[in-house]
Order: sequence, then structure tokens, then C-alpha cells
Amino acid sequence: MTSPSHFSLLVVDDEPDLRTLYELTLLREGYDIETAGTVEEAWSHLKDRTYSAVITDMRLPDGSGLDLLRRLEEAGRREKTIVITAYGSAENAVEALKAGAYDYLTKPVDLKQFRAVVASALGRGGPAVPTMDPSTLPSETGAPPQARAERPVAAPAAPVSPALRRMAGHSAAMQQVRALVEKVARSMAPVLVNGESGTGKELVARSIHEISVRASQPFIAVNCGAIPEQLLEAEFFGYRKGAFTGAAEDREGFFQAANGGTLFLDEIGDLPLSMQSKLLRSIQERSVRPVGAVSEQPVNVRLLSATHKDLGAEVQAGRFRQDLYYRLNVIQIRVPPLRERLEDLSDIAERVLERIAQDAGVSPPPRLTREALQQLARYPFPGNVRELENLLHRAVALSGGETIDVADLGLPESELGDAIVADSDPFEAMRRDEPPARFPPPAASLPAEEPLPADLAAYLDNVERDILVRALERHRFNRTAAGASLGLSLRQMRYRMARLGVNVGGDGLAADRD
Repeated sequence: MTSPSHFSLLVVDDEPDLRTLYELTLLREGYDIETAGTVEEAWSHLKDRTYSAVITDMRLPDGSGLDLLRRLEEAGRREKTIVITAYGSAENAVEALKAGAYDYLTKPVDLKQFRAVVASALGRGGPAVPTMDPSTLPSETGAPPQARAERPVAAPAAPVSPALRRMAGHSAAMQQVRALVEKVARSMAPVLVNGESGTGKELVARSIHEISVRASQPFIAVNCGAIPEQLLEAEFFGYRKGAFTGAAEDREGFFQAANGGTLFLDEIGDLPLSMQSKLLRSIQERSVRPVGAVSEQPVNVRLLSATHKDLGAEVQAGRFRQDLYYRLNVIQIRVPPLRERLEDLSDIAERVLERIAQDAGVSPPPRLTREALQQLARYPFPGNVRELENLLHRAVALSGGETIDVADLGLPESELGDAIVADSDPFEAMRRDEPPARFPPPAASLPAEEPLPADLAAYLDNVERDILVRALERHRFNRTAAGASLGLSLRQMRYRMARLGVNVGGDGLAADRD
């Protein structure tokens, strides 16, 4: 393991006493420390050298810690950054994560947690206790940039994640998913993975874990909808011997099993309200109380969650706690359905057939004929990638040869969409990241080309205004919920409403048009 003296840290705080406290704490750990009291002083240090990490207070005399983070990002710097913010300042915490912070701490700073977070950021020792502690967190999609250390870091370069390799496809949508995975893996921010059933949400969660500093620790996946309600508390938090009939011995729960690693809560939207409140307390306190126990146990887990539901709508319907929703939905990754990325169909099918052949000990793997791939491209895949995998498993069994043809797929014509142009090659089109060509509609049905707007800014303002109005109406003029459904914080929602003249009054909603 790399010794602490190999790491250089820059501590930025305008309060001399606190700056000295942080400096002495880190010096005792063996780090090389420099300090600054303002954004400009910190930047002058950064011009001269690079650091393993930068630790900055949020409020500084000539700006804020966010200003420093944004400068680092704009300059292409990749130091790990840790932000110290006032207690309960949820919006600042989320803005820090979005601006590139690895993690944040709230004042008054717990020095044990301070040392643990710094060690985690530098890849030294076990992962730090997660410090996500806002009472409400705005629902925004964002992610920090990749981190870089000036000198050799403790953890060696991680191998390519097996889960990340399984995320086949080169469509723009999947490239965005992979980019987000690589960024959020280097942060401790909670992530909510959203997508239809069968799109690969667990694969995304596993990828985040496998390229994070917790990769060597447990990854525990839990399907929240598959556990009977009366067993949820015991399964999540464990139980003590004699706690109930049949409890013949002590047993760990999911939180204890994932300690030091990642806990993935799949279909989080299926949790009953009673369990949501208990889960929220465990996240807030970073501890669990086993059934039958009198004291709580501290736990150190990173929470990832996933759902196929619209949790914003579930909150409005009273089926999901708003405080838990904000806490889990700091960063959101949307996994697109297969029908939105048909250009990936060839790559996915090829990868699945290779895996089927490997499991069966068959070589070479079977391949789809041109006609079979054309027919697959016409199918809507309501079950997404999972349905494609099941379909190919069946087709391999039915074909019994090296090729899979249309008859082996067994897709009824009534469920297929428009036909693919006969003389097009879907393999070539998909490899060029283009969807297969389809028969165009008759010329008479083509809509007339919409004229270009004379004033682009006004046109875009009208589009944005209409979206805000629709979101507010859908969420009964609740600005927080409407903003969350659009990926906006309450502050961003208020700003846009004020700029566009959208007002919510006692009688409903009024939009002042230019």
C-alpha cells in the first residue's frame, strides 16, 4: 500500500483555527499538507503543483468551494475534492457532488469520519462511512468528473468491469449510461437507476460497484418486491436469537452482509410505507437495529437503488415517502428500453449468443441470419434485453445448428412492426450506429416541413414555459414535485418560473406570455 507521505493534500478554509485543526489531524496521518484561506490563494497553490486531493470549506471570503471545484473542472484538473458545508445544507451538498466533489462533510466535522473520508478518497484502507446526510436532497441528474491523483495512488488501476463489458451497444444512449457509470463510481453519492423491467438496471449497479473503491467488498442485491412484508425488517436488518418463533440463532441482514461494500435495492418502489420509514432511519443514522436487539449497529454501505416506476408520481400518490425519494435520487441514471436503441440489437444478440455457446461448451457460437435479425428489429421487445436473451436461448435450442433463422425465433407476424427494406443489410447499418432502414410512408402522408422560428430564443422560451406549466398541472402545482419530475431542484424550478413568467396563485396557474 502507498504510504501516507506519498499523498499531498490542499486544505482550504478561511477560519485559522479550523484550518489548523484539519492540518494537524491530517499531519498525524502522515500526509503532506498545504493550506490556503481563499479561493485565489488556493488557486495559486494549484498553479504550482498538483495534489492528491483538495479539501475545501464551502464559504470563503472571495467565493465558495463550488467556485474552486468549477475552476478545477474547467482546467481539466482531476484532484479528488472533498467539500465541508454547513449542517443541513442539502442543496449545497448536491451542488458539490454535481460540481465534481468525491464526498462532503457537514459541520461540526467529526474528525474520525474526516480521516475515513480522506482515506477513502485516496484509495487507502477500507471505504469511508458514507456521509450523505441531508434531510432532503433535490432530485437532479449529475455526476462528478473522473478523479486523478498527482502521485501513485494506493489502489492499482482497476480491471475492466465484467458488468461494464456486458453492457453491449454503441448507441448514444448507452454511451451516456457508461459515461455516467464511470463518473458516479468515483463518488459516494446515492444513485437511482431508472428503467423498464429487463433493461439491465442491476447490470448498471454492478458496474458502478465493480469500478469503485469498494470493488473488493461485498455487492448485495435485493429485490424489494420479492420479500413478504412481514419478513422485510428481519431480512434487511437481521435478528437476534429468540426474537420470534423460529429464530434459533442470530442472523445478519442485508445491511450487515453489505458492510464495507454496496447494497443494491432493486424495485425500491415496491417497498411498503412502513418499511420505507425504517429504511430512511437506517440511512440517516448509518446504523441498523436487528429485530430483538436493544442497541443499534453502525453500518458502512453505499446505497444504490433501482425502479421501473415513476417515483415522483408515487410520491404524489402517497405511496412513496418524499424524504426517502430525495435521499435516494441524488443522481439518476436512466437505462433506455431496447426499442429506443435498436442500433445496438446486433451487438447485444452477438454477445448473448457468445455467452450461450460458452455455457454450453459449443464453438463457434451460432449466428443470426440476415432475415432473422431483420425480424428481430421489427419486434417491440416489451421485456427488453431480458426478453431478447430468453428468445435467443429458445432459438438456439430449436435451431440445433450454427445459424438461427426466422422460423427458429417463433415470433408471430401479428406482433411485428413495419418491415425492413429488403435490400438493406441490418448488420452493416447497426455497426454504423444507424437503425435499420424501414419502408418509408407514402409521400402523401409525410407532414409538411415546419418553418424555422424567426426568433430562436423566444421559441425555446415558449417550449420551456409549456413544459413547466404541464409539469406543474400534473403535480397539482407542487413546485418541488414538478421540478423533481424534470430533474430540477426547487431553486432551479423557481428561477425558471420567474424568468418565464410562470406564476402559481391561489386560483391555480398563470403563465405570462411575451
